[in-house]
Amino acid sequence: MGLWDKLTSQLIDIIEWTDDSPDTMLYRFYRPDNEIKNGAKLVVREGQTAAFVNEGQLADVFVPGTYTLTTQNLPVLSTLRGWKYGFESPFKAEVYFVSTRVFTDRKWGTKNPIMLRDAEFGMVRLRAFGTFAVRAKYPPVLLRELVSTSSRFTIDDIEDQLRDLVTSRFADAVGSSKISALDLAGNYGQLADYVSQRIQPEFAALGLELVKLLVENISLPPEVEAAIDKRSSMGAIGNLQAFTQFETANAIADAARNPSGLGGVGAALGAGYVMAGQMGAALNSPPAAGAAGPPPVPKGAAFYIVLDGKQAGPFSPPQLQEQLTAGKLSRDTLAWQEGMTKWTPAGQVPALASLFASAPPPVPQG
Repeated sequence: MGLWDKLTSQLIDIIEWTDDSPDTMLYRFYRPDNEIKNGAKLVVREGQTAAFVNEGQLADVFVPGTYTLTTQNLPVLSTLRGWKYGFESPFKAEVYFVSTRVFTDRKWGTKNPIMLRDAEFGMVRLRAFGTFAVRAKYPPVLLRELVSTSSRFTIDDIEDQLRDLVTSRFADAVGSSKISALDLAGNYGQLADYVSQRIQPEFAALGLELVKLLVENISLPPEVEAAIDKRSSMGAIGNLQAFTQFETANAIADAARNPSGLGGVGAALGAGYVMAGQMGAALNSPPAAGAAGPPPVPKGAAFYIVLDGKQAGPFSPPQLQEQLTAGKLSRDTLAWQEGMTKWTPAGQVPALASLFASAPPPVPQG
C-alpha cells in the first residue's frame, strides 16, 4: 500500500448504506483503522435510520437526511472521547444503519393442531395459518436486545422466534374467544386485530413493530369437514320426500333406456318395480306438518268421518260400530285415518270392511 492509499484509507468522507438485499434489517458500517474526521458527510436515506455507537455506548440516532459531522451540530457526540477535540485526535466509531421498511409476507402457522372445546362439535382440533408484516421501529432497543455486535442482521435471524410468538398468541385468542368453529371464518379480521393488540408490546420489547397480521385459513380435521359437507348437502336438498320422488322417477327412466340385452331389460324392469314401490310408499306417506287435511289422529283414536257435512271424530272401531247401528255411518260415508292421502268412502277402506260384512245392503228405492 502506497503512502497516498494509506492516508486516504484513514479518511471516511461519506458514510452511507445502499441496501441491495431484501432481507437485511441492520448493517454495521465499520472497517478497521478507519477514522471519522471533522466535516464527514453522513447520508441517511428514506427507509433508514443511523445509530452511532462508541465503545459500546449509543451516542445518537439519525433520521433520513444528509448531515455534516461536526462537534457543533452533534452535542451528544462531542461528549465522547475524541469529539471534544474537534476530531483532531483519532476517533473511531461504529455506525449502524437500520432499515425501517416493512418486511412483508412473513409466514406463520400452527405446527400442531389447537385443541378447542366447541359448543356444536364438542372437542375439535383446528389448524390455522396466515402472514404477518414487521419492521424495525426502535433502533436502540433492537441494538441492545437482538443485534449486539453483529455486522449484519436479517429478518431471517428473528423470523422463527416471531412466528412462534404469533402462533402461541393466536392459540390463546381462539381458545378464549368462545367462537363456534363454524363461525370462525366470519371472524378472521376480529381475531387478527385481537392478536395484534395482545402481541404488539412483545414486539416492541425487541425494537420491532407488528404492522399487519392476517389469518388466511382455519381448518377442521377431514372427518369433521366431511360431516359438515353431509349436513350442507341435506340442507341443500330441502324437501327430502320430493327429492326422493324426483330421483326415483329419473332412475326408472334411466333403467327403461338401458340398451343391454334381455337380461338388462329384466333387470331394468325389476329395478322399475322396486323403485315404483318406493315411489308409492313416498306418495302415500303422511302429509307434512302444516299441509291441508285433518290434523294428526290423537293416540288411541282410529278414524274421522263426515257427518252432516262436517268432520267428526276421532272414533275407535267400537264407536264406529255404534254409529253404524244408529244409521249414521254407511258404506258411502267419507272416512279418513292417519296414513291416508284423502277422504275415502268407508266401504272402500279395507280396515272398515268388517263393519259392513254383516250389515244389510241399502233398501232399494221404489
